[in-house]
Amino acid sequence: MSYRGTGSGGGTFVAIDFETADQGRDSACSVALVRVEGDRVVAREHRLIRPPRREFMFTYIHGIDWERVSREPVFGEVWPAVAPILEGAEFLAAHNAPFDRSVLAACCQAAGLPTPPQPFRCTVSLARDTWGIRPTKLPDVCSRLGIPLRHHDALSDAEACARILLEARRHVAVAR
Repeated sequence: MSYRGTGSGGGTFVAIDFETADQGRDSACSVALVRVEGDRVVAREHRLIRPPRREFMFTYIHGIDWERVSREPVFGEVWPAVAPILEGAEFLAAHNAPFDRSVLAACCQAAGLPTPPQPFRCTVSLARDTWGIRPTKLPDVCSRLGIPLRHHDALSDAEACARILLEARRHVAVAR
């Protein structure tokens, strides 16, 4: 599916969220991407990923374990299938963007794939700057803005991130 040129005013971006199996940034076990064009979500992608190691340190956080992903494709197979959602996007958005940016970079490097060229925008900083929200953990921001969330479900987290950015756009438009 081609996405280029389908944007409507307000710009196009993709919210991204990873869940990882262990402390290694190359250990993505789940990725979700939510594409926003103008003021609406137009596409969602979610994939489970078989990480490079069987050890899972963070099952207690996200519920994903080796048994669940042992037959899933590795990142190098998953990414080319979901990357078209980035086509024509101005930027990537993530809640705590340095983490997701580092996971994407490490996974791309390990798979021998190019890292997407889009810059990242962080909805942690956005929530602080726009509404003065503290603490800025994703459940806190979502609660404050009335955004539904199943925290540490990659698709729910990515969708929440997209909705935070859309709320910030509306806030800025109303303030004008």
